[in-house]
Amino acid sequence: MENLQIVPWEVDELVHEFFIPDYITELANDVLQSYDFAVQSIEVVTTKPDKGGAIWKLETSSGPKSLKLLHRRPTRSLFSLGAQEYLVNIQKARVPPIIKTKDGAPYVEAGGKLWFVAEWILPLEPVTKDLDGAKLLCSALGEFHRLTKGYVPPQGAETASRLFKWPKSYEKIMNKMDWFRNIGKAYEEMPASPYLLNVIDVFEKQARNSLERLNESSYWELAQQGNEYWGLVHQDYGWSNGQMGPNGMWIIDLDGVAYDLPIRDLTKLITGTMADLYNWDAAWIREMIKSYNEENPISPKLYDILMIDLSLPNEFYKNIKEVVYEPELFLDDTATALIQTIVDTDQSKWPALEEIKDDWKGVNQA
Repeated sequence: MENLQIVPWEVDELVHEFFIPDYITELANDVLQSYDFAVQSIEVVTTKPDKGGAIWKLETSSGPKSLKLLHRRPTRSLFSLGAQEYLVNIQKARVPPIIKTKDGAPYVEAGGKLWFVAEWILPLEPVTKDLDGAKLLCSALGEFHRLTKGYVPPQGAETASRLFKWPKSYEKIMNKMDWFRNIGKAYEEMPASPYLLNVIDVFEKQARNSLERLNESSYWELAQQGNEYWGLVHQDYGWSNGQMGPNGMWIIDLDGVAYDLPIRDLTKLITGTMADLYNWDAAWIREMIKSYNEENPISPKLYDILMIDLSLPNEFYKNIKEVVYEPELFLDDTATALIQTIVDTDQSKWPALEEIKDDWKGVNQA
């Protein structure tokens, strides 16, 4: 088992929703020998077979715990584990504490990956899928961002930062539009291709405009303030990873954290919420931003970046990018309906952004 390397695995979800290869189950049992508690039961709660990750829920002699196999490079995982310890031990944040091994280490390395055990927080409940719930999520996100400021990764960890990568990210989205166009032309007989080709110019223009606005903004000036100044973004924040628990909102699943301008998380949360509503609602967006701002104040310059980030065709790109892998499977009637929904929702986006774009003008913040 010593030289085993964990790799992604195939799974037939019709047969087994949370299948894990036997060798990984054996490794999990070996890892648990490093801890000073007795395991009474172990249950798989989620897997990432395409990446090689998993989470188990443990019932132990010391109460419920989670065991997590981190799929990223060990040096990258060390960055996120250091962040989790910083938030718990230094900032007293509501994130799950990491359980130390018998040797006092925060993780175990096995199969070329890092594993760790954390407290299983009970009870945790998702907030309601309404404006009140959205405001709670935004408030918790602002607090999280504020508390991550000043984080310095442990020795040996790679520095995960997206702080200076925005222009390249925007360029990638813009350039992929041409990929989508070429695929639509190459598979023009597929049901969704005419619909894709009919709208691609609009979303490509949106991406180009967003990139131009970013390059003319205060982005570089803000980014120069550095990683520790801004702190960390979660990168996968929403109704499942921000939940109500003991003494307030808890934030879980921190293994993807990275340095960045904090409003990147807020963009994703607002965009996803508006997609769920099938409508961009200026009143909702205002309340979400206000709730966030109360915990982590947004300067006028950062608000401008938020408006630019919201203008990017994020939902279109996120949902259509899979077309590059299997166009003959993707471009079916389901994709036609998806494209139409995105286009319809996009119609309400621009009046909403126009309504709120000047909300931070004259706000006296540094």
